[in-house]
Amino acid sequence: MIDTDERGGNRLETTRVDRHGRLPSASMKVSLDWLNSYFDRPCLPQEAEAELTRVGFPEDGQESLNLPGGATDTVIDFEVTSNRSDCLSHIGLARELAAATGRQFQAPQPELAPGKTPIMELAQVENNQPELCPLYTARVINEVQVGPSPKWLRQRLEAIGLRPINNVVDVTNFVLHELGQPLHAFDLDKLAGSRIVIRCAQENEPFVAIDGSKHQLQSSMLVIADAQRPVAIAGIMGGLDSEVGNQTTNLLIESAIFDPLSVRRTSRTLKLSSDSSFRFERGVDPQGVDAASQRVCALIVELTGATLADGVITVGRPLPTPRELAMRCDRCNALLGTDLSPQQQGGHLERLGLQPQVKSQTITCTIPTYRLDLQREVDLIEEVARHHGLDNIAVQEKIHIVARPPEPERQARQTVSRILVGHGFHETVTSSFIAEHLASPFLSPGDEIVSLFAEQRKAESTLRPSLLPSLLACRKLNQDSGNQVVSLFEIAATWTRGDGGIQEHRRLALLRDAEDANIAVRLLRGCIEEMFEILGGPDVGLRFDPIDTPGWSVAATIWLGPDRIGQMGILDEQLRELFDLQLPLVVGELDADATIGLFPPKRHVRDLPRYPAIERDLSVVIDDTIRWDQVAAVIQDTDPALLEQLRFLGTYHGKPIPPGHKSLSLRLIFRDPDTTLRHEQVDPQVATVIAALRGSFNAQLRS
Repeated sequence: MIDTDERGGNRLETTRVDRHGRLPSASMKVSLDWLNSYFDRPCLPQEAEAELTRVGFPEDGQESLNLPGGATDTVIDFEVTSNRSDCLSHIGLARELAAATGRQFQAPQPELAPGKTPIMELAQVENNQPELCPLYTARVINEVQVGPSPKWLRQRLEAIGLRPINNVVDVTNFVLHELGQPLHAFDLDKLAGSRIVIRCAQENEPFVAIDGSKHQLQSSMLVIADAQRPVAIAGIMGGLDSEVGNQTTNLLIESAIFDPLSVRRTSRTLKLSSDSSFRFERGVDPQGVDAASQRVCALIVELTGATLADGVITVGRPLPTPRELAMRCDRCNALLGTDLSPQQQGGHLERLGLQPQVKSQTITCTIPTYRLDLQREVDLIEEVARHHGLDNIAVQEKIHIVARPPEPERQARQTVSRILVGHGFHETVTSSFIAEHLASPFLSPGDEIVSLFAEQRKAESTLRPSLLPSLLACRKLNQDSGNQVVSLFEIAATWTRGDGGIQEHRRLALLRDAEDANIAVRLLRGCIEEMFEILGGPDVGLRFDPIDTPGWSVAATIWLGPDRIGQMGILDEQLRELFDLQLPLVVGELDADATIGLFPPKRHVRDLPRYPAIERDLSVVIDDTIRWDQVAAVIQDTDPALLEQLRFLGTYHGKPIPPGHKSLSLRLIFRDPDTTLRHEQVDPQVATVIAALRGSFNAQLRS
């Protein structure tokens, strides 16, 4: 197999510093003679440099060459931003230069003569990873005569710094730099079973690349294999065993699309890169895959006297169709500070091949599949700005600012922070990655952890399923620094893997020291209740239900109406020891979107009371296992007349309260809205409450 790599003398440098001391996004070396072959009239070096720089491709060096055979050429380095993968080719920059200068652009139109032997009789392709290889095409060429390339082809490659090898290798390199589509040429006779299998590598499967480097592959890496072994690392480099040599007579030509993230990960892990991987990492034109295959095959047939097999093998998903994208002309002018007519804006887009349709104040464009960067309206506005010319956009002496109120979500987020800071909490910003053994105790039933490749983050390779381990690690850091009485909170994302794939949730987590467990729980609950009342109003339906759950010595589920939105309580000693924490801690974690979504609050306005209330405090001795919510429910069920409010005051353990019991103190507030309430009116209601508590819990009134 042959692809574009250091065997071909590739000189693309992606990490060197340019003459301005910057790190360029990419350096595309362009032969001006090659570029001019696509135009109706030639372009001088000064014009090419000036016009491409004007539309966003700064010149990064220029060189006049005297090529073998007496030919001369000018080679210019242009910087190409990472989102413009279509311009990592001569055709891509020729399109831009034609649009900037008004030249007629003509792309090559390969013509393939009808083949002889059906390709299905010569080769088979099996795609086991359509997610990582959305499209794979293969053509077969027979009776190839490998030899030196013609003079014109050698000069094209030498101009951009590539060393000619032979007519097959040189054609694949030429088409890559012409169209931007990486291709691979396999020696078909070296493919076991004349078969291509697109699959993931086996763990530690050996592979020798054509540059002679040896690698142990991982199961996450995509490979191109024959019936027995890998013959290429997909999108990066071919194998030594299947490369094209002087004895090659039959070729299988590969043109494909590979997942950019998969190519990038594999390239970084193996420390192996090429011109092919550089382009696949940035994305290639799906509609250009077969066009590049036809171009390569036509040139190889022409230069080697070969015979093309009939047909093409295509496996993968259907090709995407060009999308439509609309732009508001008024929005374009407002954003750029221009006064361009719809026709002027459409003219710039027309020269870029975007087929604009102008209707009133809206322009609808058909986006070519090679323009992967055009996704939003603002991208079209940028195209207008580039080709109108930034120098032609006047600098405004004044900046006009439209004052708008903060978005409700932003206000709610600020409100939450203000409330928690007021309660003594400090906001943290922690890493999203934690160690796997710290993540597992915080998984919900049915969920799995989300891990990355260990090579990327060896110590902490797991995305946190909860914010609590991050806060606990932060508390440990404060403990080691001698900081006492720590309260922390964080609003951030968490990740888990379930039946529906990877799920991302935004959480609000709180942590505070709990030297006195009862007080700490009450303080945290009160803080949460206050936060919900300020965010949503007094009647949001917040409640706490005690539960028994592993890892917590005291715990309660937090409900918002019918929805479970979180949990709070005290961590048990075993979970604290996992983080090497000494003090007891009370923690809570809530669904941040449900919490913030309550905003703005719903308030009910009423007149201030005109008549005084009567308060009655009761202290009853009850069993220690009875919860406040049970007591409150019994009192509410008695429906005391004129009861305005029921308040929890506290609990007491100790003498003279018997063991296994507690004294619970509460306050009943009565008020008559129409007249002054008298004590003799309240006494029967209080007696009813005492009787209900005695009957339900065998409560005894403390004197």
